[in-house]
Amino acid sequence: MKRTAKGPVRLAPLLLSAALIGVGIAGAQITFGKLNLAGKSVQSVNLYGAEYASQATLGDLLKISRSGSIMRVEGLGHVLLLPIDEDQVRATTDFNTVQLDAERVKARTATFVNGNIYLPLDTLARGLGASYQTGQFTLATRTLQSVSSRAGKDSDRLVLDLNREVTVKDELKGAVLRIILKNTQANPQRYTTRGAFIPFAEVTQEKSDSVVSFTLPQNSGYRVYPVVRSGGTRIVVDVGPGIPSDVPVLMERLSKPLIVLDPAKVQGMGKDVTLEVARRAAELLTKAGWQVKLTREQNAAIPLTDKLILARQSDVYLALDLGRFPGTQRGGVTVYEQTGRSSSQFVNNVRNGKIPPYGSLAVGDVGGTRKLSELLRGELKSSGVTAGQDSISRMLTLSETAQAALLLELGWTGNAQDRANLSTDARVQAFALAVARSIATYLTARANNSNQTASTFTTGADQ
Repeated sequence: MKRTAKGPVRLAPLLLSAALIGVGIAGAQITFGKLNLAGKSVQSVNLYGAEYASQATLGDLLKISRSGSIMRVEGLGHVLLLPIDEDQVRATTDFNTVQLDAERVKARTATFVNGNIYLPLDTLARGLGASYQTGQFTLATRTLQSVSSRAGKDSDRLVLDLNREVTVKDELKGAVLRIILKNTQANPQRYTTRGAFIPFAEVTQEKSDSVVSFTLPQNSGYRVYPVVRSGGTRIVVDVGPGIPSDVPVLMERLSKPLIVLDPAKVQGMGKDVTLEVARRAAELLTKAGWQVKLTREQNAAIPLTDKLILARQSDVYLALDLGRFPGTQRGGVTVYEQTGRSSSQFVNNVRNGKIPPYGSLAVGDVGGTRKLSELLRGELKSSGVTAGQDSISRMLTLSETAQAALLLELGWTGNAQDRANLSTDARVQAFALAVARSIATYLTARANNSNQTASTFTTGADQ
């Protein structure tokens, strides 16, 4: 009886020791460590020699979802399907079949650890095109690999192929459309296309971003969208009159600004100097592709109400006049800038900082008028004409404008030297050139400095 009784007493420590040894062996197969995940330090787990990371940890980098016993991983332009194997040992071998994009391969698969889903880093790197070694998971540098084109009947297509996902912004600067690929490297070059609406496209590198730019044809719309494909990301840009335009009407003013020249009728000068300067300047601007309207011709002027409507619609309003006051000895050329409040409360609100969406396109601040004044005086000086600067606050047409507005006083009727100067063709031509060049320079700079971000989208995780 004693021997029998002693048997169990002796076995108990042996069984307990075996259990502890078993726990020690299992514990040695599951250890926690640190992982550099695309530059971020996170926790990983080592399962039987294979490194895994939790769904929650990887969720900051990839879009991960579960459907029954299958884990779906999306990111970097790829889609991976990994079965969930509840047997941890088997999950870490290549007994399981996983799908990497359209290819089925033997690889480690997902499993549970403490009730949470973990995914194998080497399988993810293989499917996503990332670099991996134990403790280090590195994404490939975003690269614009190629630019190709296709021509259509009423639209052209640019195709941008990249090695992985990218955040894309399209931006309209005047008539130039810029496709910005964030944090992407590209080989700067000029691509000649096959199309009629986009003859060429420029690829440039701006710090960490790649930019594909081209001129948007008049009366054309555009759309930019991603296309899912195996092994990378494709961005498609369609441009042409066959694409509906969703550009706000205010944005069209950047590419189709209205220039209004308002020559005053001055008696007693022998010839209509203000009208001649306006006509010549208008001809120069029109030939360069700008939209110009004159408020009068030789024997006919538009009514004041129509003139005020043009003033409100204008992007540049330039009045041309001659100084005249009986008995005065004043003379010389002067550029006047409009000051004071506008007759429109909306204009005043915008200029005081209450700017609604696209409000800065509808209403220019005083800086625009000042810039145009500087350009005009600079152009006059280069032609040998020194112009003074002053302000005016009681001119009805200028006060109705929401954009740049000036009064150019060409001289004084009572000043003999001014009258002699204005009688020469060289002086008239100098005024016309200065007006045309300053306005064209001003509007071009305004278009280049005004952005429209029409849309932004990300083709995958932005890491």
